[in-house]
Amino acid sequence: MTYAIEAQGLVKRYGDTTALNGVDLAIQAGTVFGLLGPNGAGKTTAVRILGTLLRPDAGRAVVGGYDVVRQAHQVRQLIGLTGQYASVDEALTGLENLILIGRLLGMSRAGARARATELLRGFRLDDAAGKPAKAYSGGMRRRLDLAASLVGRPELLYLDEPTTGLDPRSRNEMWDIVRELVAGGVTVLLTTQYLEEADQLAGSLAVIDHGRVIADGSPAELKARTGAQILSVRPADPAGVPVALAVVAELTGGVPEAAGGTVTVPVSDPALMPAIVARLDLSGITVAELALRSASLDEVFLSLTGQRATPGALVPEKSAA
Repeated sequence: MTYAIEAQGLVKRYGDTTALNGVDLAIQAGTVFGLLGPNGAGKTTAVRILGTLLRPDAGRAVVGGYDVVRQAHQVRQLIGLTGQYASVDEALTGLENLILIGRLLGMSRAGARARATELLRGFRLDDAAGKPAKAYSGGMRRRLDLAASLVGRPELLYLDEPTTGLDPRSRNEMWDIVRELVAGGVTVLLTTQYLEEADQLAGSLAVIDHGRVIADGSPAELKARTGAQILSVRPADPAGVPVALAVVAELTGGVPEAAGGTVTVPVSDPALMPAIVARLDLSGITVAELALRSASLDEVFLSLTGQRATPGALVPEKSAA
């Protein structure tokens, strides 16, 4: 198997804070690899090391066959990086932003203009090519930022929470672009707290918490690793929720949650369903809805990290995280 990125035992400290504490990663070429974790878990620190922006205190990482410390220049020639927030020059037009990047990369004036025009067309920004970036919508700026990271035709693309703050339509457009890039052979390292995003795009995932990888595998494998499905029960009368909570807790041995009149709990034995219904019936509680489903990636995240992802209220990961 060919790996585009390999990391062994990455450690990064900031004073008394250990941001990375022995991180191992193996990312197959031509795929999307998702790096998940709560704010402050170490995701951005890992990306910065793999992008040669930080030196690890211990461990080793190889990107495209090059060591990120000893061969940083070669690594930079292979990668593109898009951070959490658009970093384009708002005073320049979309075309001027991309031409500037091309010139900085050593392209001729004509070559930079041709590449900029190609990318603007590919990202459906050609109609706004002559407008200053400050006039772009949030989704347009993110697409321009992503286009800027592709001017040099990178083999590997690092996307650090690329859809932060985007509306659902713009987010879906970004997903389509990522899929097209991977279909063209680009390897993508994606950090995100949007669990649906990771489920949609990533073939493999690693969950990082407190600077360590605590789980890895495909989305399906991580869901299966929790060893549970999710049982949900909704009493016909909302007043029956407290009784349903008590019954479900007793029979499953778990800690159920109640939200919107529905009680949910992870279960490993589907045979519990009829027993729960029978007990509720004896308690005079009529069940309006009863379902058993696979765990969502959000529930896996909660199970592994002890907290839910909060995509609606993201804050940037601190540099010491």
